[in-house]
Amino acid sequence: MQDYKGFYKAAFKLFDGRVYKDYLRRFCYGVEASCYSYIPKLVLMLKNESEIIKAFELSRKFNTPLCFRGAGTSLSGQSSCDTVLVCLDFCWDHMKVNSDASSITLGCGVIGENANKALKPLGKKIGPDPATIAAAQIGGIVNNNSSGMCCGVKQNSYNTLKSIRVILGDGTILDSSDALSVASFKISHKELIDKVLNLRSEIINDKELCKLIKRKYKIKNTTGYSINALLDYSDPIDIITHLFIGSEGTLGFVSSVELECVDDEKYKACALLFYDDILKAAKVVEILAKFEDEISSAEIMDYGSLKAASKFKGVDQILPDINEGEVCILIQSQNNNEKLLKEQVDKIKNAIKDYPTSHKAKFSFDESEFANWWKIRKGIFPIAASAKRPGSSVITEDICFEIKDLGEGIKKLQELFDKHGFKDSAIIFGHALAGNLHFIITPNLSQNAEFQNFSNLVKDMSIMVSNFGGSIKAEHGTGRMVAPFVELEWGAKAYAINKKIKEIFDPHTLINPDVIISDDKDIFKKNIKQSALIGNEFDECVECGFCEKNCPSNKLTLSPRQRIALKREMQRLGSLNDKASKKLLKELKDGAKYFLNESCAACSMCEELCPVGINTANLALNERKVNASDFSKKTAELAKANFSLALNGAKFALSAANLLNSNSIRKLSFKANLAIKTPVLKEYLPRKNSYKLRDKNYGFDESVVYFSSCLNRAFAPNKNLNDKRPIQEVFESLCKKAKINVIYPEQIDDICCGKIFTNYPDTKELNRAKNIDILREATKDGKYPVVIDHGACSYELIKSLKDRFEIYDLSEYLLKFISTRLSIVPINDTIGLYTMCASKKLGLEDTMMSLAKLCTKGQVIVHSDTACCGFAGYKGFFTPQLNIHATTKFKRFYKNSAINIGFSNSSTCEIGLSEASSFSWQHIAYLLDSVSISQK
Repeated sequence: MQDYKGFYKAAFKLFDGRVYKDYLRRFCYGVEASCYSYIPKLVLMLKNESEIIKAFELSRKFNTPLCFRGAGTSLSGQSSCDTVLVCLDFCWDHMKVNSDASSITLGCGVIGENANKALKPLGKKIGPDPATIAAAQIGGIVNNNSSGMCCGVKQNSYNTLKSIRVILGDGTILDSSDALSVASFKISHKELIDKVLNLRSEIINDKELCKLIKRKYKIKNTTGYSINALLDYSDPIDIITHLFIGSEGTLGFVSSVELECVDDEKYKACALLFYDDILKAAKVVEILAKFEDEISSAEIMDYGSLKAASKFKGVDQILPDINEGEVCILIQSQNNNEKLLKEQVDKIKNAIKDYPTSHKAKFSFDESEFANWWKIRKGIFPIAASAKRPGSSVITEDICFEIKDLGEGIKKLQELFDKHGFKDSAIIFGHALAGNLHFIITPNLSQNAEFQNFSNLVKDMSIMVSNFGGSIKAEHGTGRMVAPFVELEWGAKAYAINKKIKEIFDPHTLINPDVIISDDKDIFKKNIKQSALIGNEFDECVECGFCEKNCPSNKLTLSPRQRIALKREMQRLGSLNDKASKKLLKELKDGAKYFLNESCAACSMCEELCPVGINTANLALNERKVNASDFSKKTAELAKANFSLALNGAKFALSAANLLNSNSIRKLSFKANLAIKTPVLKEYLPRKNSYKLRDKNYGFDESVVYFSSCLNRAFAPNKNLNDKRPIQEVFESLCKKAKINVIYPEQIDDICCGKIFTNYPDTKELNRAKNIDILREATKDGKYPVVIDHGACSYELIKSLKDRFEIYDLSEYLLKFISTRLSIVPINDTIGLYTMCASKKLGLEDTMMSLAKLCTKGQVIVHSDTACCGFAGYKGFFTPQLNIHATTKFKRFYKNSAINIGFSNSSTCEIGLSEASSFSWQHIAYLLDSVSISQK
């Protein structure tokens, strides 16, 4: 009997409350990228291996199965469950490159793209390169035996594994890189090893089975376990470690791996080739497959893929006017020798010269150009899926043929689309060079006819692919989607081997049951997502999870896709009238106040990573506007009308807070915040700014209007910061050295960019009109440029008034107009750099980096994982846990560095950055002023 109550009670004590049973988190944390919707009974958030071992112990004691989740980007249902879902916090992202860069050791929580960023300066990368590499974590990549666009079979997880560290269901750790661990395991688990070796003998003695395994693993295959390990290796530890590759979390927990590094060739070239139809393109692929030394990747995208992609920003500049039925092949070639690369491209051109394209072929050696081509391919799944009909589900499949069968396989697949009613809506894309095709269908499963069409298509497709000797799952993993068809593809003898593997490692079926091996032959069509419509851009979300990397509240409360899923579930429950649904809806509505709204920084950094450009911040912003009380609206109106008075009130509060700001009072302020939502005190709390803002007319020929933000008019640097001068004094100093007069708007004490009025559209519009009048006068009808000194306020003002005035963020103005007029003597120090989120959206990261490099000969270090620090203006004081959580990795990153000073472009962010790192962060203007003098 499964005892979830007993599990919860014990887990709550063991894991400091990091076990959740409320419906909101169970539902939202259960969301992942596949087409399935399972709601776990409990959710754990675990930090280290000892906690995993304890979770296994509880699982055995209370007979409660576990399912491990990384980034949740898998597509076959292998990371969803209705049991105990184990999520991992940010403590699993360690990595270490070995001395000669031949291998890299990676924690299971490392994002694949981050591993490649660490290896890029060394001319290396990891082998697997799934389209989700910007979001997928190593644990998932390895557990799925992910391959991707360039790695094929040779460089997938299985073939680049050097060592692995796993935790078995009995709590034993096996580290294949550690001789003592291996020796101990051979003694303690002799019976398990003997069973594995017996399986090997069973295969070795069956020539027909050996032949089948060898043939099927010449192409991509993730259907079932990696039973080729039993043939490829004789050492039991090698067999066991490779069985874990592609095991989809069903044999134990993969804690870390060591992967061989592969060359990331310095020079690359790409081509876009268009053909009249997919069968003609398949013929070209057969030709290209003969040039595997020259071609690293060839991706095929059918008409439906291209049509879906063409509606997104910038794509129309890449794709020509596509005619119905046309197909594109995206080719990449690479080499460390530029001359040899050109020879490779010429060889490719010559090979396909007899196969005319329907549009002029595009060849490019410019990475900035073809990087955008690859964005189309990598975003095809979410982009195409977002074009689905309202109310329909997104089903993605992943099959593989031998290259000689690719054309015929495509033809048969299209016939099945026609037979089952998907001819006009299905799209095909994939890794053509590997014979690996993906397709997407979007049936409305609430309609019985379409449900049956989906079910019959999957069955017929599985039979068709098996008849070709292909793979029903090439790289997405078996999951639940093809678990019922493993035996169909492999036959009875090989399937029996698969079942025995599961029994050896998980005799009580407590580790991710019903994945890969399932007795339920209908499981592939159960619990399919049927999302309620919530309107606007949010209906395009396919819950792919690409957004989560940038979200400051991810794993604190909710990520962007989880917020959308929550809103959908509230909409679904709201359409039901039974008591249970009404009770759940009330729980979700109550929880949404904090999880959906208050803990959202509204930074919109999710939009930067979303393949279809969804700005999930609008969910929270809409809630805030709708729920704004009459009192708060009136307060906003009064603040606009009496802004100088409100600002003086803020300065008075700062003075009082600084008088009270001791360690003990700070602790009390956090307790009060939890109880009654009062603001917290910070160690790096700014002082009151008493600097007088007066025009500085030095008699120079040029002038600038200085729109100093209300925040910076209130703030002076904290006593612990390196430079105690208010930022206005610093800017005036720089302008004087650059021979530029400084003009303050006459009503400087009474202006605001308008961001504070975001929740009050009418007041915000009145404030905009007020700013136009004030700036028209200050700039003499646009004669002078305007500069603003806080990144968030710059974004707001530029967005609001860019059509009326020439407006610059201070960092941009410093680089373009100030630095060129200064004599700069750079320091030798290594410094930290952080571009606040709104400025990233303005494209100012390069500007900030250029400024920093002007000012120092040392390194400029950026923690790229911190997309947003979560301070979010006032939230750093009223929802402090958001900033603390968002800077967790930032804190660890700078703690392990020798840096003791950092620069940014947001005074509020700098409070949180200084708190996290325990050293001074200030506006980059301070750095430029400290290293510069006037030109003679």
